[in-house]
Amino acid sequence: MSSLSIKNQPDFVLGGLYVLAGLGFALAASSYEMGTLSYMGSGYFPFLLAILLCGIGLIIIGRSVGSRGPSLKLANWSPRSLFWMVGSIMIFGLALQPLGLIVALVLLVVLASLASYEFTWKTTLVNAFVMVVVNVGGFAYGLSIPFPIFPDLIYF
Repeated sequence: MSSLSIKNQPDFVLGGLYVLAGLGFALAASSYEMGTLSYMGSGYFPFLLAILLCGIGLIIIGRSVGSRGPSLKLANWSPRSLFWMVGSIMIFGLALQPLGLIVALVLLVVLASLASYEFTWKTTLVNAFVMVVVNVGGFAYGLSIPFPIFPDLIYF
């Protein structure tokens, strides 16, 4: 009988993160009214989604332990990539209100692209353009979410 070992470390870590996130969301959702299946409270649906996220994480962990084939090791962490990815999201959050969705999205894509060692300006600008079109079209106009689209100084 073979012993259980982690054959796919990236999937194991991903599954663990899913479980942790699911538990955190379940804990947060449990502070809201649950209600019943026929009359759902504000915490019912988020709690169910959190439990589903935990379940998906457990499935991923199970597959990473029980997989056959060669072992996959977790890649080394790149502080540079981590800095640009986290920093780009923080800058997006800070820039959205004063600079608008278009400028904030372009900043997000350009700064996040700096995390890659395969960075090219052409690909980055195409990605930024697509992100702006999809997000402004989908969220601001399609769903009528009141995002500021342009910088504050353009509105009169």
